[in-house]
Order: sequence, then structure tokens, then C-alpha cells
Amino acid sequence: MDIMPMNIVNLIGLVFLIVVVVLIIKMILIVPQQRAYIVERLGRFHEVMQPGLNFLIPMVDRVAYRHDLREIPLDVPSQICITRDNTQLQVDGILYFQVTDAKLASYGSSNYVIAISQLAQTTLRSVIGRMELDRTFEERDQINATVVNALDEAAASWGVKVLRYEIKDLTPPKEILRAMQQQITAEREKRAVIATSEGKKQEQINLAMGMREAQIAESEGDKQAAINRAQGEAAAILAKADATATALRQIGAATNSEGGMQALNLQVAGQYIEAFANLAKTGNTLIVPSNLSDMAGLIAAATTVVKKG
Repeated sequence: MDIMPMNIVNLIGLVFLIVVVVLIIKMILIVPQQRAYIVERLGRFHEVMQPGLNFLIPMVDRVAYRHDLREIPLDVPSQICITRDNTQLQVDGILYFQVTDAKLASYGSSNYVIAISQLAQTTLRSVIGRMELDRTFEERDQINATVVNALDEAAASWGVKVLRYEIKDLTPPKEILRAMQQQITAEREKRAVIATSEGKKQEQINLAMGMREAQIAESEGDKQAAINRAQGEAAAILAKADATATALRQIGAATNSEGGMQALNLQVAGQYIEAFANLAKTGNTLIVPSNLSDMAGLIAAATTVVKKG
């Protein structure tokens, strides 16, 4: 009879010990780094537990939400957007966000991930709809910045910070792709033709400039040569004139000396006779003066001319 109550007491003690251990375990909560746990007490928000060791009141407190505070990439589903020029464009992107307020992230939206994803799609359709097809390929940065600004403004009430949005792919229809490829090919051929023509034009310009410079150089050479020849001829004339003047001065000085006039007369007479001798040798015709018999008179006439000079 005494053994039975003892076993019951031991069982109750064991159960009590187990309950105490379980309660202690439930009281202790370790929050990892870059995590935030939302604790509700009796169904109402109580606190945001920070990383480290925390304590709960069993049966009163409970962890209602767990949030990751690190940067989270979110793959936004691809969608068909209509551009301003009524062209379908399939757009695929990725969104990066971060939970900055765990309380707002818990109670500001029932599912902030879906809300951000849907808002990103609608904003992207709106931005693409205001652009023409060609601009969508050229202004990806502007599209990304517009989507981020719109999302960040709306997500502030959800305790979420939208960091950036990146377009992964822009895919137009196959017909548009073929047309774009043809346009690119035509543009490249046009640039090639223009480059070839520009090269030929430059070649002609270079040849013309080369010929012009060669002609200028040649004319400059001819000009310098003519100047040199003219200067040489002028120098020769001056030298000859100086020599003649010097000779005349010497002759004049000689004629004023004693016997100078007689010597001059003799020289003139000799030159006169020599001139007629040379004329006589020219060709087959013999030329003789009409008054050859009066050679003394001819010499006298020449001497008279010298005297008068």
C-alpha cells in the first residue's frame, strides 16, 4: 500500500521537472545575426527581439514573425509590356530590397514580397508604355531608376527599402528582331559606304594638295632660278660695264699722255683694216671697200672719228 503512493509522487515530480525544463527551454530564445523576431504578448505586438539571447514568457508571449534583415534578391516574373509605338516587349527583371523596419514589415502588409513584386510589374508597364521601342534599349538605367523610385516610395509604409532594380532581358517579337537586324545591317553597310567614299575623297584631296604643293615648290624653284640668272646676268653686265668704263678711262688717260694719240690712231687703223679683212672672208663673196686705193684716206677718216670722240 505504501509503494503505490510513492510511485505516484515520483511520477508527479518527474512530470513537474519535465514541465519546468520545457518552460525554461521555451523561455529562452536566441535570435541569429541580421534577423529580427516580432513578439506578440496575448495577441498584441510587444517588442522586436534583436540578435542575441532573449527571454519569453511561456503561454503568454509568442514569436509571430521572423524577418531577414539582409539584402534580398527578388526575381520579378517576366511580363509583356506595350511600348508607346504599340510594340510588344517581354521584360524580365530582378529586384533587390531590404527590411528596415520589422514591425512595419509585419503589420504594414500581409505579404510585402508579393506587394513589391506586383508593384514592380505595374510600374514597369507604366514606364515602358511612355517610351518608344528604340529608347527602351538605350535608356535601361532610366527605367531602372524610375522603377526603384516608385517602389521605394510605396514600400516605405511596409518597412521595406527598395535598393535597386535591374532589367535582365528585353525581348521584342521575332518580326521586330528581324527588322532590327536588317536595320542594323543596312546602317553598317551605309557606314561602310560612307567610310569608303570619305577615304576616296580624302585620297583625292591629298593627291590634289600634293600636286599643288609640288607645283608651288617647282614654281618657287623656277622663280629662284630666274632670280639667280637675272642676278648673275646683272652682275655680269655690271662687271662688263665696270671693265669697259675702266678701259675707257685708261684709254682716255693714255690719249692725254705723250704719243698716246698716235698709238690710238694706229690701233684704230689696224682694227679697221682687220674688220674689212674679216668681211672679205665671209662666204664665197669677196667684199672690198670702194675706196681701197685710198686706204690712207680711210685710216685718216677713222682717226678723225676718234679725235672727235
